[in-house]
Amino acid sequence: MLRRVAVLSDVHGNLPALEAVLAEPDVRAADRVVLTGDHAAGPMPAPTLDALRALGGRALWIRGNADRELVEHRRTGAATGYPESDWAARRLSEDQAALLAGLPDTLELEVDGPGRTLFCHATPRDDEEIVLVDSRAERWAEVMSGVAPEVETVVCGHTHMPYARIVHGRLVVNPGSVGMPYGRGGAHWALLGAGGVQLRRTVYDREAAAARIVAESGFDGAAPWVREYVLGCHPAEAVIEAWGPRDGRPAPEHARGGG
Repeated sequence: MLRRVAVLSDVHGNLPALEAVLAEPDVRAADRVVLTGDHAAGPMPAPTLDALRALGGRALWIRGNADRELVEHRRTGAATGYPESDWAARRLSEDQAALLAGLPDTLELEVDGPGRTLFCHATPRDDEEIVLVDSRAERWAEVMSGVAPEVETVVCGHTHMPYARIVHGRLVVNPGSVGMPYGRGGAHWALLGAGGVQLRRTVYDREAAAARIVAESGFDGAAPWVREYVLGCHPAEAVIEAWGPRDGRPAPEHARGGG
């Protein structure tokens, strides 16, 4: 059984944010660092993967939807829908692309405190399905229907907003996003251990990070990207409203057509 596990999700090629989190004492001391997907789709993809690979055997990787899309873009040229992702896919080395292609969708660990824990990117059954902190009980029952009864905790990412809640007797945790946070700026992650689950936020110099990304990335869209995702931050309430229809709830009244 593992004593302490750090969870990093949705780094999205934001190398300065990742470096700040990796320097945290509790991350450095963790038995394992679980990476729950969407590692490289952003402005500094190759050096971000290099930094994660430097963790060696301490790192346990999961593939996210953006990782899958990077690999598919390299193979077929199919657009991902995000300029930074299309650009990032072409900057990966062959071995980096092979790494992403070979990652699992889920993994399970025994962790002191949370117990048997299942890690995934979006939900246990799909890498881009949406569940939110206020998702309905029946929605949670649907997306968790295939999870073994012995699993006590489920850790997921994808929505970039940190939360922890009880769902049908299980603890569900989203660590938030290291590189593209929604709700509050900074680099978000989680620590699992005997004390339970701690949602953590690393405060770093975002002005310096933005300048570094623009100067070093080579991505033509770096300046607007850092304005939106490093210097700025989408409000959680707006994101929940926008993503609500993908969670199965009605679209907001102002988004519906007249009748």
